[in-house]
Amino acid sequence: MHCDPRFARVREVFERHFADGEELGAAFAVYLDGELVVDLWDGVADRHTGRPWERDTPVFAYSCTKAVTAAVLLRLAERGAVDVGAPVAQVWPEFAARGKEAVTVEHVLTHQAGLPVVEEPVPVEEFEDHPAIAARLAGQAPLWEPGSAHGYHALTYGFLVGEVVRRVTGTSVGELVAGEIAGPLGLELWVGAPEPVIARTARLMATDRSGPAAPAAAEGAGLRVTEAAADGRPQDVLAEMARAALDPHSLMNRALGNPGIHLLKGGANHPVILRAGWPAAGVVTTARGLAGFYRGLLSGELLRPETLREALRPRVDGPDRVLWLDTSFGLGFMRPSLTFPMPSKSAFGHSGMGGAVGLGDPERGLAIGYVMNKMANALSGNLRGLRLVQAVYDAL
Repeated sequence: MHCDPRFARVREVFERHFADGEELGAAFAVYLDGELVVDLWDGVADRHTGRPWERDTPVFAYSCTKAVTAAVLLRLAERGAVDVGAPVAQVWPEFAARGKEAVTVEHVLTHQAGLPVVEEPVPVEEFEDHPAIAARLAGQAPLWEPGSAHGYHALTYGFLVGEVVRRVTGTSVGELVAGEIAGPLGLELWVGAPEPVIARTARLMATDRSGPAAPAAAEGAGLRVTEAAADGRPQDVLAEMARAALDPHSLMNRALGNPGIHLLKGGANHPVILRAGWPAAGVVTTARGLAGFYRGLLSGELLRPETLREALRPRVDGPDRVLWLDTSFGLGFMRPSLTFPMPSKSAFGHSGMGGAVGLGDPERGLAIGYVMNKMANALSGNLRGLRLVQAVYDAL
């Protein structure tokens, strides 16, 4: 393990999480101005076998994938292969069905397309057939007028963006990640893991799910949001969120539950999921690989600086129709909000269900990755990751 003396407090926080029983296995990495200053890992990768977490142990990181997928599409936009402001139907004609002819690529990247749910249950046999799932979405009507509101497209984001990528390039997001991002930068990061990687991937462990999941900020602070309903939100957003989490027919659960990872033994640990490479929730990575992705963004190796600046400009900010709490998005990247509570307004990135988080901060030259296998009961990030991130900023 490696930790620059300036970041000794980060190592203390990391070690305390294990001492207090909050972690099973985890890793945390930080680049500062392109230099790897923190590279920590510890614990157990598989509680059933006792297999230790090694330096190169990867793990499934859920929605941290969305930022990687966004970078794939933005690279295509740089080349003129995709116009972010143009209708999706320009490259995917079937998508225009049922009133979606004006839905733009930007609407998809910013969760404004009105398609947060696959309406018909996706059979397990289709889990690795991305075009088939995309075709289901193409045949649906939006749940709200595209562009009029935003709601987290937890899984559908990837099938929509992924199909745009496939129509333009003839290949998948995962193949482009391997050939143009992870491969050239030497990153331990896969959207669709090969069998040798699956064999050494850490196994996720679920925590008690008896209560509704919440964003990390709410998880830690017992937060209750009691703003007036002038914007249409209920006065107690968390109470409404709790009701939605317990209602199997709520938009939240419909968005999170189809395709149903739970249909496979072991859930996200199942080889089908690890191999499928869903572009919204399919990345398998180490902390160093995730942080290295953001280092590549900040260095200009993956996107031109002007492309990144434009991608980070917030497009939506406020009440989320799926998650209830406020979210903020640029073009595929989370911006600071209650669901992505960062110490700096210049931070961007994406968290993953249960706790993983990847972020970059161009003003401070920071690129950070945190992954773990003990899932928190949180939709977005968890307190362990937030404490580590805060310790990094405190060290500056």
